[in-house]
Amino acid sequence: MRIVSISENQKIEKRIAITPDIAKKYIALGLDVSLSENYGEHLGFKDIEYKELGVKIFKDEKEIITSADVIVQLGFPQDDKISLIKKNQTLIGILNPHKNKEKIESLIKNNINILSLELLPRITRAQSMDILSSQANLSGYKAVIESFANFEKAIPMMMTAAGTVPAAKVLVVGAGVAGLQAIATAKRMGAIVFATDVRMASKEQVESLGGKFLTVEGSENLETEGGYAKEASDDFKKKQEELLSETLKKIDIVICTALIPGKKAPVIIKGNMIDAMKPGSVIYDLAAIQGGNTAYSEVDKIVNRGGVRIMGETNILNKLPISASSLYAKNVFNFVVNLYDKENKKININLEDKIIEKTLIK
Repeated sequence: MRIVSISENQKIEKRIAITPDIAKKYIALGLDVSLSENYGEHLGFKDIEYKELGVKIFKDEKEIITSADVIVQLGFPQDDKISLIKKNQTLIGILNPHKNKEKIESLIKNNINILSLELLPRITRAQSMDILSSQANLSGYKAVIESFANFEKAIPMMMTAAGTVPAAKVLVVGAGVAGLQAIATAKRMGAIVFATDVRMASKEQVESLGGKFLTVEGSENLETEGGYAKEASDDFKKKQEELLSETLKKIDIVICTALIPGKKAPVIIKGNMIDAMKPGSVIYDLAAIQGGNTAYSEVDKIVNRGGVRIMGETNILNKLPISASSLYAKNVFNFVVNLYDKENKKININLEDKIIEKTLIK
């Protein structure tokens, strides 16, 4: 069985789906691995490094795709490559079924197996495959680093003979995986950290990391069975708005991470709240790509609103592509192992397996 991956469009995606370490694991499992020429060159992974492991390198991406049993990518291949995917092949990646509905439907009509990894169920057996958690961890860390780099004051409290520099106050909106990593990172760097989330279950996690949890009445009702946040009621939003309005006046840096799977990001920080913040404050909006958690978020721009800088990027993980690729490739490998029938040396789409049933787009 042959597993392949072709180069992503590096203008929008620098991560890769098969690192040399993981290529070695696939080959040990009995799979053939094929990659496009210079596949990992931009991350320092030379073709020779892959070849020495037994990977086949091809210049012609058409040849790679047409000979594949399984294609693993980050997102959807470019349109000219999608047309090359044929019957009974399997495509695995972060395929965003809400955004790519038409592309997915055309592939399904051609009997192509489409498995989208962001649909993984939150069960114990799927933890090693959980791409949302592994990538969000890095996103939360990097959002703090980026916002601190744009904040023009010191972060930790500093006591000097010339006086005391107060510690920066950080608010993290959304205490999921990215938010919790943001809290931990900001705390390690000496900030005073506050956090808010619609799920009361987050309170204990926030406090265990040294953050102060801002409680909004009614939070306990806003968690799905899968552990995700669900959309808040109008009454909750009003109470949250009142709490945030007062809190933000004292905050230096805000990290926004609140997302609802498959939907536009909720606007949590309104224009009037930002207008009341201190000049020099910084907001990093990880939800910008899905519309943003603030009234003024724009993708790949730093918006200056009365001295408050609001940042958001298409893909913050392009700034950590080696670490992100390493984790993503491991997640995908674990997913493929679960799919692979060793005895018959083929992919087994077993719909009685909850992991496969949930990620297969039908």
